[in-house]
Amino acid sequence: MSPLSMSVIVFGCVFGGAVFGIFLRNKLPQHHLSAATKDVVRLGTGLIGTIAALVLGLLIASANSTYETQSSQVQQLTAEIVVLDSTLAQYGPETEPARNLIRGVVSALADRIWRENGSDSAKARPFEANTASLAFYNEILKLSPQNAAQRSLQAKAIDAIQDLGKTRLLLFAEGGRVIPMPFLVVLVSWLAIIFASYSLFADNNTTTIAALSIFALSASASIFLILELSQPFTGLMMISSEPLRHALAPVSL
Repeated sequence: MSPLSMSVIVFGCVFGGAVFGIFLRNKLPQHHLSAATKDVVRLGTGLIGTIAALVLGLLIASANSTYETQSSQVQQLTAEIVVLDSTLAQYGPETEPARNLIRGVVSALADRIWRENGSDSAKARPFEANTASLAFYNEILKLSPQNAAQRSLQAKAIDAIQDLGKTRLLLFAEGGRVIPMPFLVVLVSWLAIIFASYSLFADNNTTTIAALSIFALSASASIFLILELSQPFTGLMMISSEPLRHALAPVSL
């Protein structure tokens, strides 16, 4: 389910809690709405509200950390590819087949990263290097250095490829992290209880309902933000793949 759809459901549940509070206020005898009862409900709501606020803050911080980490890994991947191509260019014209091959690998790599870490990441198979990547690696291994400088550049290229592989594996391993559904259900139930307590002792007028609607929308927007940040490779806040795809210019002949 998309973050937008989930946030709409959250809004319905939270605002439904407020509507239930209004319904309950109209049904309860007046002595059940006394000042003493109001104090007890406020104390309990304050406890739940504090817990919910802490959880929301931690979730937003965690989701933002996930987004920033994977965005940094994509930037690192882009930089490593540029460094690798530059190393091969310094080696000499013998690396032109490999440099042409890496340009096709980069596009396929971007497609695979965004597909594996997208909304259907749960269906992703265990990570395996594709044929094009293996062919590129074999091209580097087949180079025959003629001097110490070329031997050093070949070693640097191999190290760069290994660094690329490590960064790629990190992206694969960290993909598909979402909020567990039971956790989200508990959090939304806390919010619904809080809103029910708000409307239980409030006057039933247009201003109260409008205010509760805005507050419920704000709560559901926080859930939307968490879900969007938790999935950096899909949705409205998706990390752009353009810098990676266009990291390398065509090889000049």
